Amino acid sequence: MKPSASYLALSFAALLCACGQKEEPAYTQSVFLMNVPAQVKVYGAGEAQGKQIADAVLGEWERISSEFSFSDKYSQTSVVNKKAYGEWVKVDEEFLRLLQLSLDYYRLTGGAFDITFAPLWPIWKEAASTRKMPAKEDISKALANMGSGHIQVDHQRKLVRFSRPVQINMGGILRGYCFARAARILKDMAPGYPVELRLGSNMLAFGKRAWRYDIKDPFDDDKVFGSLNFEDGVVMSSSGREHFVQIEGKLYSHILDIKTGYPLENFSNLVVYFPKIEDESFLSSSVLAVMGRENTFSLLSKLKGTSAVWIDGAGKEAVFSNEASRARWEKARRFF
Repeated sequence: MKPSASYLALSFAALLCACGQKEEPAYTQSVFLMNVPAQVKVYGAGEAQGKQIADAVLGEWERISSEFSFSDKYSQTSVVNKKAYGEWVKVDEEFLRLLQLSLDYYRLTGGAFDITFAPLWPIWKEAASTRKMPAKEDISKALANMGSGHIQVDHQRKLVRFSRPVQINMGGILRGYCFARAARILKDMAPGYPVELRLGSNMLAFGKRAWRYDIKDPFDDDKVFGSLNFEDGVVMSSSGREHFVQIEGKLYSHILDIKTGYPLENFSNLVVYFPKIEDESFLSSSVLAVMGRENTFSLLSKLKGTSAVWIDGAGKEAVFSNEASRARWEKARRFF
């Protein structure tokens, strides 16, 4: 599938870095997907080859966005949500893998990551609009109509059914899945060419070079809080302040603790570095964030080569780095 014509930018030019030095030429193509900016930047390739690589990656991302969308009434997700309460619904192998991954995360986090969170979303959307806290009764009612334990799967026949009228939304893992799929494309189409992929605040760096990921100040998007420096790999970010809301004079994260029904407390951002993504069995930062800092760092300690920066609600960071990690944390000088 070819990307749509809704490009935000399309260029093949020598770009200037912040220090004023000229970088090598890069072919850049950008679109808007999954409610965030998406960009492919191919270094060293000609325009024709750069475009071919970018088209393949963005085309795959558009396919994923369409097929697994919660809001698109023709997506597989919407069909399942419409029919699965009371009857078995046939799904394809890819949908089944993503659903099973979501259910694995549900168990891994003790229910804190739950793709049946749909009833909570309109409540907090209304709270953000009116600047008033939702009623406890509304939160309790929403929680009663949630639970991934109500999702039944027949793996052999590729069937899905709900024992209660829940709704699933796998958006929390789709951006990471986009990177997993893109990594396979780049291995086939871009050997020898460094490629930078951006999807929202997430980044995949393909090819060894001096890559840098800047973490924004959680209270001022125009300022850099610090940076992760690495040769190649993946950076997944889950920013509670990216779309924070003020309700009754207090700032709240847009990331919800599904177990309580309320926004995560004392949380601004979690940025995690992985040395690579081999398949879709990655750990999304949104999955990790709901586990809390100690549990997140404990789990990452078992994954070779990982690093992470956790920024709390007051803007104070805690840094984890596995001994085998190739990523280096550098805090901006003005924060020392």
